[in-house]
Amino acid sequence: MRIATLCIALAFAVLAPLRAEGARLKDIADIEGVRGNQLLGYGLVVGLNGTGDGKIDFTQKSISNMLEKQGIRVNPVDIKVKNVAAVMVTANLPAFSRPGSTIDVAVSSMGDAKSLQGGTLLLTALKGADGNTYAVAQGQTNLGGFSISEGGDSAQKNHPTVATIPQGAIVERSIPFDLFQSRKVRVVLREPDFTTMTSVVRSINARIGKPVALAVDSASVEVLLDQSAQADPIRVVSMLEQVVVDQDIGAKVIVNERTGTIVMGAHVTISKVALAHGNLNIAIRSETEASQPNALAAGETVEVTNTDVTVGEDVSALQIVGGEVTLGDVVKGLNALGATPRDLISIFSALKAAGALNAELVIM
Repeated sequence: MRIATLCIALAFAVLAPLRAEGARLKDIADIEGVRGNQLLGYGLVVGLNGTGDGKIDFTQKSISNMLEKQGIRVNPVDIKVKNVAAVMVTANLPAFSRPGSTIDVAVSSMGDAKSLQGGTLLLTALKGADGNTYAVAQGQTNLGGFSISEGGDSAQKNHPTVATIPQGAIVERSIPFDLFQSRKVRVVLREPDFTTMTSVVRSINARIGKPVALAVDSASVEVLLDQSAQADPIRVVSMLEQVVVDQDIGAKVIVNERTGTIVMGAHVTISKVALAHGNLNIAIRSETEASQPNALAAGETVEVTNTDVTVGEDVSALQIVGGEVTLGDVVKGLNALGATPRDLISIFSALKAAGALNAELVIM
């Protein structure tokens, strides 16, 4: 199999100019404390058409306990549960949620139910890590698929033992949190980097017009709220989110050996190297020359780097001179020859082992 279209498309990414790209702070960082909280509950889905749990002990006991709360005493052993399924209900409580608002929930079978299609989740308390109930869920399950079995034949679409209930839970309690109690806001980068953090501090101070931002480490920066900012802290946070930062993206090559997927950053380069892989031979030459204007022409003398990448299928010895070239030049040459994704993965691994790949190599 010849080179995949994916690798050809990815080559264009590495051929882009090497420069820092501006990004809004809200797209690369989070405000500390502004996050969701996970909720969990155990419940019963009823009304199934014979696709519920079999003779599952904890499902029978759950039904017996539920009926007893309704004033009906039943021996768990006498209960048939083919129309009922025991489930775990999960949800994410967004930051600043208030009582009365609704959130989505996911319903997952715990026993051997074949499908949750057409079922109804009974009232289920959703608790946080502290054991307190923050929401209650109830409603009809939405499967987005099906499972049918008749006469020995069966058909299934998607995953029938996991369902959702859009807006199926009502928030009963909010999580107490005062974002501005400390009179400062901490912004945390999703990808810690000292260079990017320096740009963040510089951009925030320039936007506000005061030296109010102080870097704590490579991941977080604290912005002090003066008296005027404390009067309207929401406006200050909104302004911080819109600050444009020159993000410094590290050189990285990500390889998935199972799928043959290769993703490369724009800053990836390789040092001078001689390489032979199978019947492929790669010669890389990078030379720096001085470019001078004509004797009577106006202009300045500048340095020009000439890069030459030669890929062949012979077995001759390779002589490599010069400095660094982009990995995109190598990929372009290999793509033109018809190297497979597996060839590229082996070549990248060898380059990293030789110390010639100036990037972090991540193999998934």
